[in-house]
Amino acid sequence: MTTTRERSLDAAVELVGTHGIRALTHARVDAQAHLPRGSTSNHFRTRSALLAGVAAWIAEQETRDLSAALSRPFDDLDGFVETFSTAIELLTGPYAVRTRARYALFLEAAGDPDVYGPMHAQREGMATWSRNLLTSLGARHPETATRAFMAFADGIALHRLSVDPQAPVRESVAVAVRGCLEA
Repeated sequence: MTTTRERSLDAAVELVGTHGIRALTHARVDAQAHLPRGSTSNHFRTRSALLAGVAAWIAEQETRDLSAALSRPFDDLDGFVETFSTAIELLTGPYAVRTRARYALFLEAAGDPDVYGPMHAQREGMATWSRNLLTSLGARHPETATRAFMAFADGIALHRLSVDPQAPVRESVAVAVRGCLEA
């Protein structure tokens, strides 16, 4: 059974992911979640607390939803390309609204460690995962390769979220990974 808090968080993600960060108010979240007025503020007293709650919720949901895709074993470059491509397709397909909300929160959170913290921790986890795999695939300069690959991942995700939702992923990921291994 979904709790009032979870309903509020799901509604907040939906609002931010479809209408932008300015749409995030306690009253709008209550309305979106079909909750009595004031329900969201029972869990998140301030807008800052609501932003922090949404950031942590997104990180938790993404970790849960991507863990299966990212934990598939593989032994070679093609396996890495397939695994990472699947993750990008999930983030920009079925989870596109949540991904848009995450990007909006990143921009909003620059000066708020309570909001930035959970999102940054999740991103660091993804960077560590990518660095380890790029290293295992023979990256000459793993730190540089990881920064370049993470920038590429953000770029392809933003492109699919904003310009071309059907843009092919696998071919681009393959080129990016090969380039990162050579750099």
